[in-house]
Amino acid sequence: MNLQALMKQAQTMQKDMMKAKDEIDKTIFTGENGFVKVEVKGTKEVIKVEIDNSELTSDDIEFLQDMIVIAINDAFKKVDQMTEEKMGKFANAMPGMF
Repeated sequence: MNLQALMKQAQTMQKDMMKAKDEIDKTIFTGENGFVKVEVKGTKEVIKVEIDNSELTSDDIEFLQDMIVIAINDAFKKVDQMTEEKMGKFANAMPGMF
């Protein structure tokens, strides 16, 4: 493979990587745990927190705080999973390039 073909392949791969990253960044991920539902962008920015307080009392605040943390981490795991699915193939395509 000549250098020009290698450069073209690298440019195509970079374009594909940027497209995949853009898709991830625009995706909304939902994390849920009990009374809490959290939505985050692929950039790991929290955009919405929903709390089902229909059965909660004031004594449940500490519990609720823990549930929020768990829901946010659940959503972030989903971001990481999609990132690995979409971007992992690029790391394996050209060993030593990344």
